Amino acid sequence: MNYIIIEGLAFALPLFIIAIGGIFSERSGVTNLALEGFQGFGAFAGAAAVMAISGGNLAGIETPMFITAMVFALLGGMVFSMLHALLCIPFKANQVISGVVINILATALTAFLTSQFNTVLFGKPTNKFVLGICEKFTVPFISEVPVLGAFFTDVYYYQPIIIAAALVASYVLYKSRFGLRLRACGDNPHAVDAAGISVSKLRFIAVMISGALSGLGGMCFAYSISASFSPTIYSGYGFLAIAALIFGNWKIGPTLLACLLFGFARSGGYKLAQVLGLTSAFADIIMILPYVLTLLLLMFFSSTNRAPRALGEIYDKGKR
Repeated sequence: MNYIIIEGLAFALPLFIIAIGGIFSERSGVTNLALEGFQGFGAFAGAAAVMAISGGNLAGIETPMFITAMVFALLGGMVFSMLHALLCIPFKANQVISGVVINILATALTAFLTSQFNTVLFGKPTNKFVLGICEKFTVPFISEVPVLGAFFTDVYYYQPIIIAAALVASYVLYKSRFGLRLRACGDNPHAVDAAGISVSKLRFIAVMISGALSGLGGMCFAYSISASFSPTIYSGYGFLAIAALIFGNWKIGPTLLACLLFGFARSGGYKLAQVLGLTSAFADIIMILPYVLTLLLLMFFSSTNRAPRALGEIYDKGKR
């Protein structure tokens, strides 16, 4: 049980912060299928910054480089998300197509840039940055409590950062004037415009926030799942985050529960494969459990979901 909780949290929390980014974008009215691209490019920016500063030698400087990676991942995801914002808001492109294209672009671009980066700096034309596993800590005394203590055992350094970021994001979205206006953009943008507030500006900022949070989540995956960055490590996680926020009805609290469910399903699948001693072929089948669970949840609960009323609609100031 401890293994399922520890590994489930390590997967669920990065997924959660990516989903929060999606909530910000979609509550403003911009459909965002580009979360996977944002997290990939953000992770690339963070990993590239670490490799450039350290020269590829991370021994003894893991913590400063970890902080550097988080900062550059936020900035990288934010900058890359501006492409989606530009296409969807001022140029009024189809938001679904824009998201799909940006995901494809991110995969190809990060593969090319990583290979070129390694070739120039290290003379090795590989599309992978080896980062190492993020450091962990265990909370004394509480970690010794049965079951509950697993939540405080072998905690990655990025997990408290994600929890803090999620609390700030929740306050901004639900308690601040900016959050009220952002949510109004997704439900009644003409009312926002009538109040003298720029709908385009709010939506642009919301997409940039989604890019920053997705970049942070992508960097966390790079530091935990494979201890490296490559264009393939985040494949599918962006869409899993989208499924989580839809299942959570575009609300942060229920979305957290959905992410935890996916995380525990994933770690539970790993544990089941180990206990049964399955070969790699059968173990891979069990690993699809989170995605099967996603399909089932959407199948049975999507009818009760209520998306923002203006989600996906291109705002036209002349229409009422």
